[in-house]
Amino acid sequence: MGTTGNTDNSAYKWLVLGNIMIGTFMAVLDSTVVNTGLPAIMGTLGASINTAEWVLTGYMLAIASILPAAAWLSDRFGYKKIYFLSLLVFTFGSFMCGNSTSIEELIFWRVIEGLGCGAIMPVGMAIVSNVFPLEQRGMALGFWAIASAASVSFGPSIGGYLVDNLNWNYIFYVNVPVGVLALFFTAILQKEYKAETVQPFDIPGFITSGIFLPLFMYGLSEVNSSTNTQGWNSPVVLGSMWISAVVFILFIYFELTVKHPLIDLRIFKDRNFALSNLMMFIFGIGMFGSTFLIPLYLQNNLGYSAFQAGMFFIPVGIIQGFCSPTAGALGQKINPKILIAAGLILMSLSFYLNFFLSFLTEKWYIMMSLYLRGVGMGILFTPLLTLSLARIGVDKMAQASSITNIVRQMGGSFGVAIFSHMLTQRTSYHTQRYSEALNYTGEAYQQTIDRLSSFAQQTAGATGHTAQSLAEQLIIKRLELEAYIGGINDDFYIAFIVTLLCILPVFWLRRVTKGKIKKQ
Repeated sequence: MGTTGNTDNSAYKWLVLGNIMIGTFMAVLDSTVVNTGLPAIMGTLGASINTAEWVLTGYMLAIASILPAAAWLSDRFGYKKIYFLSLLVFTFGSFMCGNSTSIEELIFWRVIEGLGCGAIMPVGMAIVSNVFPLEQRGMALGFWAIASAASVSFGPSIGGYLVDNLNWNYIFYVNVPVGVLALFFTAILQKEYKAETVQPFDIPGFITSGIFLPLFMYGLSEVNSSTNTQGWNSPVVLGSMWISAVVFILFIYFELTVKHPLIDLRIFKDRNFALSNLMMFIFGIGMFGSTFLIPLYLQNNLGYSAFQAGMFFIPVGIIQGFCSPTAGALGQKINPKILIAAGLILMSLSFYLNFFLSFLTEKWYIMMSLYLRGVGMGILFTPLLTLSLARIGVDKMAQASSITNIVRQMGGSFGVAIFSHMLTQRTSYHTQRYSEALNYTGEAYQQTIDRLSSFAQQTAGATGHTAQSLAEQLIIKRLELEAYIGGINDDFYIAFIVTLLCILPVFWLRRVTKGKIKKQ
């Protein structure tokens, strides 16, 4: 390695960490605030849901396209240069998104914004891992995780506030001052470092990864597209999955046979790295696949607004932000496997509690489950990430960081697709089950109809026939909502099982001491 950031200057290390946290917060925030503003964007720009979905899909595909090349670009041109350029592209893309006057223009600039965002997190993680020695890396990555946790937690509420009180343009404009601040600190603060020798660019690996990742992500996004009525049986979904599978096999072949691979899959020979990424993928399925369920439950079943639902997650982010650096420091003193297992158990318990959500569930119960999730995520993520990267040399750190982010992205996308599909299927199942169980000729049903009809006549002045029709509609609506909650409950139970399964690989993780680490 050439000039490195690994220095004994304590102040420098922490200043760099703070700057990386700014960039990470901005990048992750943009993945959460846009969801809140999508209905407003559709209304203002006159876009259909089919077109508007590309505001999210285009951004995701752009991130997937650039992630594999982040390591080589950093080694070739320098970590500071690539991080600065990524921030610049992202910030400029955000500004142009806010200035967009048509849905096509917005989608174009979202793709540009995604290309900038794709390298921010892996390069930033590599920089943090490099400037901190092993004995401080856990705590440093814990603080880095605060930025990610805060943006996920604050994103929905920030987005809801900006849309309600200003307009949708500001969910993109909010990135600009943050981006400018990060650019300023990067330019004047960070030292440049890059690989002493740069390997030739792996064109076959880049082409195959550039086809596989976006196509895989696109296929998953199409599973839940409003235009897709066939789910996983859609020709578009099946075609995307099969082609991406074939290309993925070609990608593995090229990366294992070329002299200088774009992504060195031999990194997976390290047991901790391989097991940690397996856990992150499985964990991503359960965690990200279930994360969108709580807002759906709060809004569709309990009548909360998007902003009110987003406010539920703020304390969770604060708890996770407090626990992450604490767990990182504690993992240097005790066996980090204990923290990882404890975090998984707490998250499993959180999902299990959500299995019992209903119309009568009180706010404190929901918050308790979310608090447990926040503590669980806070104490498991940093030790797991630290163990994953502990035996990785500096020359492979950018690649390892890129792989970790790709795996997490794939697990999250896969989880959202699976859980969304399951929610639809289980809701249909419960609707049919409740309908069959409902005795339309029974005395209880007739009494309920009579009471609701009487209420409709007294309050709305409805005639007898209209009142009875309204009563029947109310019962059907309630049945549908009960079925929807049943589907959400089933999803959380699957998340509970999936998260518990993540505990098994923990037993095979190796605790790494300072003396066993590769020299950097």
